[in-house]
Amino acid sequence: MTETSKTKRAEKSDETLQGLGREQALDMLRQMIEIRLFEHKMFDLLSRDIIRGASHLSAGQEAVPVGAISALRDDDYITSTHRGHGHCHAHGDRHAKTPEEKQEHMNRMMAEIMGKVTGYCKGKGGSMHIADAEHGNLGATAIVGSNIPVATGAALALKLQKKDSVVLCFFGEGAVNNGAFHEAVNMAAIWNLPVIYMCENNMYAMSVPWKKASKLPDVADRVQAYGIPGVTVDGQDVVAVHKVVQEAAERARRGEGPTLIEAKTYRYYGHSRSDPRRYRTREEEREWREKRDPIKLFKERLLALGWLTEEEYEEMEQAAEKKLETAVEFGLQSPQPPPEELYKDVYVEVVTPQEEIERERALRERVRTSPDMRQITYREALNEALREEMERDPRVFLIGEDIGLYGGAYGVTRGLFEKFGEERVMDTPISEAAIAGACVGAAMMDMRPVGEIMYVDFTPLSMDQLANQGAKNRYMFGGKTTVPLVMRTEGGAGRAIGAQHSQSLEAIWTHFPGIYIVMPATPYDAKGLLKAAIRDPNPILFIEHKMLYGTKGPVPEEEYTIPLGVADVKREGTDLTIVTYSRMVLRSLEAAEILAEQGISVEVVDLRTLKPLDLDTIVQSIKKTGRFVGVTEGYRTNSFISEVMALVNEAAFDWLDAPMVRVAAADVPVPRAESLEDLAIPNTQAIVRGCLEALGKTV
Repeated sequence: MTETSKTKRAEKSDETLQGLGREQALDMLRQMIEIRLFEHKMFDLLSRDIIRGASHLSAGQEAVPVGAISALRDDDYITSTHRGHGHCHAHGDRHAKTPEEKQEHMNRMMAEIMGKVTGYCKGKGGSMHIADAEHGNLGATAIVGSNIPVATGAALALKLQKKDSVVLCFFGEGAVNNGAFHEAVNMAAIWNLPVIYMCENNMYAMSVPWKKASKLPDVADRVQAYGIPGVTVDGQDVVAVHKVVQEAAERARRGEGPTLIEAKTYRYYGHSRSDPRRYRTREEEREWREKRDPIKLFKERLLALGWLTEEEYEEMEQAAEKKLETAVEFGLQSPQPPPEELYKDVYVEVVTPQEEIERERALRERVRTSPDMRQITYREALNEALREEMERDPRVFLIGEDIGLYGGAYGVTRGLFEKFGEERVMDTPISEAAIAGACVGAAMMDMRPVGEIMYVDFTPLSMDQLANQGAKNRYMFGGKTTVPLVMRTEGGAGRAIGAQHSQSLEAIWTHFPGIYIVMPATPYDAKGLLKAAIRDPNPILFIEHKMLYGTKGPVPEEEYTIPLGVADVKREGTDLTIVTYSRMVLRSLEAAEILAEQGISVEVVDLRTLKPLDLDTIVQSIKKTGRFVGVTEGYRTNSFISEVMALVNEAAFDWLDAPMVRVAAADVPVPRAESLEDLAIPNTQAIVRGCLEALGKTV
């Protein structure tokens, strides 16, 4: 540690065990023994191929989860990581109040690792993705560092809810070289969030020693840059861990913000079952096992205090072995998930009553035919939707870059900061991963975050948090969680701002199960769909088009929402069907007008939502017209409209009178030069040519 370092080193715990009573101390020892035997059993079952898949064992690190979680209250929360059996066991054991409940907890852990339906996540998560959200375990993730933004978001929710609970976030030292760590810790620091970052530094990440991964001797030194305390503690001393977590929790409850605790520890097994551990010596391993074993150290202290006898310790081990045998038998006898579980829990299923769909259809017709209805811009419609939903539901808050006083890059959030204040319109650093992860964590805590990522081109920076955490969360945790977040962004070309601010990347996002994609074309659709998205219990990517913000259209003053998954026939026709969305709806309508002058009747179907997709409306239109033209501003190769064409081929091939035609953007990065940008993106004439091709007419 350098002379200028402000990292605090926790003092060794004294013989009084920092105020722990005998009963609690013995209970902590029991938990450590159970975790150790559990991990040994995992290794054995993996070796015999009774358990399959990846499993990362934490034997040797037992003092960290037991010491840390023993310092929490029942209304606190944890997030975990792929080496998380110890976290899950210590947390679940704490919440299980009777011996029968404690046995059930171990049974469900074992069953989950075996992929059985009786597991915590119905076998869908496995070893690396155990969660028990009912009791405050927000889940483990197998992607290094990705739970850190989620924990930050959960802590943000607690602060907004004005609760004095805390979030304890476990991760390894390998995570602190990941950008998500720095984005999330900085965000927690500037907002004084009640989160404790617990880094289990077992020295090797996967195989690279810490000294080769950082010039700093301690992980805790990293957070000096963020102005929060960094504490190092002996991770083999369960009492010392208990003490520093207790202090950090008290600090967080006082509103003084986060703490990073670095627990120096050691894992006895390799990174995984297949790891030969060539990066460390057997002498080193033996030294840790013989002189630094956390269970031996704690046992000796309890023996010295007269709180434990050798006979009691043996009885404790025997009871743990019996408990584990019962759990293994339970897991082996439990059934695999039945086939009907395959598609369950991907989304929260929301069934829209038919009368609601009909009501919106009638409203749509009134909007089209009422000459006196007010006309507002797409931007104003979105702003109204946000304001109305924030007034309706206090759980709704906005979070993103420059959305406060600045009002958003395209002005959508103007005036909302002045009306709702900085607690509900939250400016963030430029940290796309932290923004998305914070939305995931807050949504899991019953908030309704609406995030904003300035350009869809930047959404890949948040992909892990949205696609791997938010979208997969509900499924891999067995349907026990919901993630009702909306992430607003904007895409598309037209402003001559080049290849990294002009893309249409919706096809990437439609590929991920678990997240909905909404792309409105008109002010009416923008308002109604955004309000519906905010109320929906699923994660939603809401993509606006930068060239639509100033367009005007009729929007009712009355309250309304538009059901997700309902397409809109923007223009009826009989000769061919154009299927499109976003700005291409307007260009397709222009093309339809031109073709009408040639006696060609074109039906224009606006998808409005890409997921869920209204395939029925598309098929019904094709049955009427017999021809299909798909129009998208996305790149031609693997565009979303190509997926629609595949679905049409499966569902309506017999009604097609001609090959389907695709009108899409060129497979080139969007050029800066206006002349080339106009060539790259479908214009009205390109759509006309596509329609004539579908009709077999000379282009």
